[in-house]
Amino acid sequence: MSDAALPLPVPSPELQTRLATRRSAPAQALAAPGPTDAEIDAILTLGARTPDHGKLFPWRFVVLGPESRAELAAKLEPLADGQPDPKKARAVLAKLTVPPATILVISTPVEGHKVPVWEQELSAGAVCMNLEHAAGAHGYAASWITDWYSYAPAALALFGVGQGERIAGFIHIGTLAEPPLERPRPDLTTKVSRRR
Repeated sequence: MSDAALPLPVPSPELQTRLATRRSAPAQALAAPGPTDAEIDAILTLGARTPDHGKLFPWRFVVLGPESRAELAAKLEPLADGQPDPKKARAVLAKLTVPPATILVISTPVEGHKVPVWEQELSAGAVCMNLEHAAGAHGYAASWITDWYSYAPAALALFGVGQGERIAGFIHIGTLAEPPLERPRPDLTTKVSRRR
């Protein structure tokens, strides 16, 4: 580790525009080209620069390629029959197989540490958001999703999720043929209070 000073923040109209226009992409609409292995590594490096109380790094990444995702979807298909809406549960497996690249983020909180598990889980969520921004900075669209297979115990075993771990999200990355449509945003007058 280095004790070198980092640069102070400076105004960045480019970053402001990125944040003002950030929009999750429909996972099934993500197509090639996707990020190269080197770009995935760079996206992971940026994603890992997230708030992390206690320097615990309470998350890990699994980079899923097209072959592994196809195999997983095939194994998940029989499990879809046990879902409340089996037809829909099978249909959403396309979100797992269509995008060119997927990063699985697994929350790995350290139990019994002075940093509450909730804060550690928030760090895993922050990693997911950072990965979305990092993908955008490399010129790709991204979709952060979970779906039923993030919670079904038999599905978790297929993804290698261990005891005490949880799936924070699948970050699907690729290219959109058309810009995404805007969606409703909150009226901040109903969400913001100020105290002086």
